Amino acid sequence: MDYIACIQKSIDYIEEHLRADVTLSGCAREAGFSIYHYYQVFGAYVGMPVMEYVRKRKLAWALADLNEGKRIIDIAVDFGFGSERAFSRAFKREYGLSPGKYRALREISSAPAKLELKSFRQYEFKGGIVMEPKIVKKAAFKVAGYEKKTTNIGGVNYQVLPKFWDLYFANNWSKVLHEQIKPVNPAELGICFPGGLEEGEFSYVIGVEVADFKNVPEGLFKGEVPAATYAVFTSPPADRKGFSKAIQGTWDYVYRDWFPRSGYEFDDKSRIDFELYDERSEGDSGIQADIYIPVVKKR
Repeated sequence: MDYIACIQKSIDYIEEHLRADVTLSGCAREAGFSIYHYYQVFGAYVGMPVMEYVRKRKLAWALADLNEGKRIIDIAVDFGFGSERAFSRAFKREYGLSPGKYRALREISSAPAKLELKSFRQYEFKGGIVMEPKIVKKAAFKVAGYEKKTTNIGGVNYQVLPKFWDLYFANNWSKVLHEQIKPVNPAELGICFPGGLEEGEFSYVIGVEVADFKNVPEGLFKGEVPAATYAVFTSPPADRKGFSKAIQGTWDYVYRDWFPRSGYEFDDKSRIDFELYDERSEGDSGIQADIYIPVVKKR
């Protein structure tokens, strides 16, 4: 039995019935599995429970409907949330803002592409897939931290940066960032400040967002990230050993798969992308990080 084909069949079924009552038993029946077996297999391939996936897909399509100007109450009813309040609550949990505020303040992506499991084979993800990104606007902010100059020519950065993170942990540099600098929030950033494009040079900074540079010790990197619109991707769940591979796989997926079909391109004016590591990046299993990539709509 081709498990990927079976799970894909249920994913196609979900996509076709998002405006109807999608049930776990209906999805399992479509895949040809018992309910419990389907639940376990789906989680192994997609990296989340099936009904969580259904909820995320409903909300992703709700973004497209918001973009078309549909009334919030109509969207709530269309996707089976029962009431505008229930829909708004679920939407805010997922995107951090109410539907009305999101529509007013943020650029909204177009209709999300359907998940194709086979497309993820080349990225060797273990434990999940990459969902469609959130498109968010972020104001300019300041960063302070530890800098490593490197290049992406010949894959040098793939060798250097993991060692740089090892050094960061070995020397407990996070103590300086969190106790002496006093960041705006506890999340740590792995951020790329571009240099010469022909030489592939850039500065990679492990740092934190700060309100100002008053408490930043001499010798640490200080920089500012301009305001931009970002596509925010979350890496699939991984154990500690496979975490860096999951992040790199996500980067590869973004540039090989997502960008060509997205209607977006990299924002050359901003030019600064970064990884965000918060409480989800702690522990030994199921860990994740967010990747922020500055984007603009293709002309």
